[in-house]
Amino acid sequence: MDWDSAAKHRHGPSFSLANRLSRVAWGLCWLLLARWTPPPLHRWRCGLLRLWGAEVGRDVRVYGSVRIWHPANLAIGPGSVLGPRVRCYNQGRITIGAAVVVSQDASLCASTHDVTDPCFPLLLRPIDIGDHAWIAAEAFVGPGVQLGTGAVLGARGVAMRDLAAWTVFSGNPAQPLKLRQPWHE
Repeated sequence: MDWDSAAKHRHGPSFSLANRLSRVAWGLCWLLLARWTPPPLHRWRCGLLRLWGAEVGRDVRVYGSVRIWHPANLAIGPGSVLGPRVRCYNQGRITIGAAVVVSQDASLCASTHDVTDPCFPLLLRPIDIGDHAWIAAEAFVGPGVQLGTGAVLGARGVAMRDLAAWTVFSGNPAQPLKLRQPWHE
């Protein structure tokens, strides 16, 4: 199929009407019951996420300004933090390990499009973030990326490939800077 005929025959929506209506209901729920809440009400927000299908461990902190596309595609391990204004564009699954920090304004994007197909179909690519990792302020984690245990993605870094365990990365694209000393609680 050439590009001109593809433009005339675009495929329909990537998600069912039920999925889209559910996400609208979720967005309204978060807006009315969580977005405006004061920062200390992490348990309340985690409870809402659980009601909408997210797997949320103990002592997780999720700020009201966080944007989560689809809670059922989210798993957050115990003691982890989703900081202010974090964006989880989790059309695909996002799994966050234990004691992970996702700092303010960071973005996690678990989907992309097939640019080799003229219809650009959606491709779901899960993200997996290992225990004790840190995604610093305004960093971006792309589709299909795995961050190893203890990995650090520095501020405004862009990870489009897997990041090795106990290594600090920075830049766009993220490059290794130095090793971290593994530690255990």
